Amino acid sequence: MTSSHLHAVILAGGSGTRFWPLSRRSAPKQLIALLSDRTMLQETVARVAPLVPPDRVWIVTGREHKDEVDRQVRAIGGGGPVIVEPVGRNTGPAIAVAAHRLVERDPEAVMAVLPADHVVAKPEQFLRCVSRGEEIARRGFLVTIGLVPRRPETGYGYIKRGEPLQSSGSQGEGDGNLDVFRVERFVEKPDRKTAEHYISQGGYLWNGGMFIWRAATILEEIRAHAPALAQAAAEIATALRDGSDEGRVKELYERIEPVSIDYAVMEHTTRAAVIPIEMGWSDVGSWAALDDVAEHDERGNVVSGRVLDIDSERSILYAQDRLVATIGLQDMIVVDTPDATLVCRKDRAQDVRRVVDALERQRAQEHVVHKTVQRPWGTYTVLEEGDGYKIKRIVVNAGARLSLQSHHRRSEHWVVVAGTARVTREDRVYDVGTNESTFIPPQTKHRLENADPSIPLQIIEVQSGPYLGEDDIVRFDDDFGRK
Repeated sequence: MTSSHLHAVILAGGSGTRFWPLSRRSAPKQLIALLSDRTMLQETVARVAPLVPPDRVWIVTGREHKDEVDRQVRAIGGGGPVIVEPVGRNTGPAIAVAAHRLVERDPEAVMAVLPADHVVAKPEQFLRCVSRGEEIARRGFLVTIGLVPRRPETGYGYIKRGEPLQSSGSQGEGDGNLDVFRVERFVEKPDRKTAEHYISQGGYLWNGGMFIWRAATILEEIRAHAPALAQAAAEIATALRDGSDEGRVKELYERIEPVSIDYAVMEHTTRAAVIPIEMGWSDVGSWAALDDVAEHDERGNVVSGRVLDIDSERSILYAQDRLVATIGLQDMIVVDTPDATLVCRKDRAQDVRRVVDALERQRAQEHVVHKTVQRPWGTYTVLEEGDGYKIKRIVVNAGARLSLQSHHRRSEHWVVVAGTARVTREDRVYDVGTNESTFIPPQTKHRLENADPSIPLQIIEVQSGPYLGEDDIVRFDDDFGRK
């Protein structure tokens, strides 16, 4: 049952390094599908749906991911507010700005802050925890969800559980509800020996970065413990409310020192409470972490896609379009995508980010985008490119259209292979049918539209010119609000 003042704030930032080559800068972990047909963002939105209606699901994301976030959320029937950060500044500013926006809309708002890229195998326990957290948040506490540890883990921060939180006598407390404790302290990521001590001693919980509090309460605590952040977030919220231009908002964000909400507030506040819970949680921090959350075959392998395996054991084998054949592997990771393949030992999974760093230094595109790129109007796939030319397959969703645009340095030749294209070229508007083509010279204002409201339009585009980068575009009008 939904609560009239409960909002979900889903943090959907991230750069997409640890799940390369499946994740890219334009499609980080939260925007890809790892364990189901839905992306991790979609799974997170669906997880809160029994408690939070779509118009109260807020998503905080970066500018380059906004279009894809909108597309993914609409695909599952969502469509709540999206807060766009022109520059990432960690969780403190993201939460502070979101809290201001919530209070503007609902002074009694309770916000459940949730990362977009976590796995929860027991969603019913998660919902119990959020409901219980809302009760405690209404009493003025800052509630964090503490995950019952399954092993000594050096990759997570810990929460030291304090004394039980005394009941206020509100209905339902002490009657089968989850226990709540004061937080004694937050602990940074420990070394192995310290982590083993925490587990043997008991009373320590993994810090999963999930919180529940009144929006007004967290703003009070930010003002008390991080006044510079409080002032900056208030200025940003005012600029967003007043419709300031993107340059002004970006300037305000760039002034903020990046800081986590843990460091800014939670390590200093006296109002922190924790709910211990075991809900099959994982932050899925690398390819090797799929062992904790994915199904295994009889030899302990995690297999996805067109994989033909013979006698491999305890390996992660992931294929997209092509057939991948593996023989006799042990404790290996193999990930194949249309333009890049990863092969490494499981115990080197964290080093994937070193590959991404090397690609960035080389200015290679394989860490930025996939061969098939999602757009709010459909997709494009780069089929081939060389000196002075690029060939794409463009798919335009039924009834959708691209922006009215021009290019300084390239021409485009469109061949329709399925459907009917409605083409705008300067002042002329005309239809191009299957097996027909049209030509767009450089510096010509043009638009491509799917004239059929029922089927996708598919064209082959041949670009020619001295520069073929995606940034050679001037938009004059756009259905999706892009500049």
